[in-house]
Amino acid sequence: MMTINAIKKGIVIDHITAGRGIRIFKYLGLDKAKFTVAFIMNVPSVKMGTKDILKIENVIDIDYTVLGFIDPNITITVIDEEKVIKKIKLSLPDRVEGVISCSNPRCITSIEQEVVQRFYLSDRKRATYRCEYCDEIYSPKAQEPV
Repeated sequence: MMTINAIKKGIVIDHITAGRGIRIFKYLGLDKAKFTVAFIMNVPSVKMGTKDILKIENVIDIDYTVLGFIDPNITITVIDEEKVIKKIKLSLPDRVEGVISCSNPRCITSIEQEVVQRFYLSDRKRATYRCEYCDEIYSPKAQEPV
C-alpha cells in the first residue's frame, strides 16, 4: 500500500491522461525542485481507466494555457492549510504562443527569429491548431510541445 501525505499548502494537478504526467513534470521543472513533489503514474480511475497525478507541496507559477494545451482534461486544485481553496478545470486554449513551432520552412517564424510562434485553435473536436501567420496545421507527431 502506497501512502502519500496530505498537502499543507500547494497544488494538485489531477486527471492527467496516463503517460502525459512526465511531460508536465519536465515542463514545470519539478526535477530541480527543492520542495516535496509526488508524481504518481497509472492511478486507477473510474472515468479515465488510468491517470497520472502531480502533488506539489509549494505554490508555483503555472501557465494554465500551456497545461491545457498539453492535456485539456487536467484539474488543478489549490490547497492552503490542508483545505481546498480553489479548483480549476482546464480546457484546450483558443491560442498558444511560444509553445510550439511552425513546421513550414517558408513561414516568417522560420525565417525571422524574433517573431513569436502563435497558433490558434481551428478545430476543438480534433484539437487542431494552425499557425497564425501561414495557416500551417500543427502536427504533434512532428514535434513534441514544451
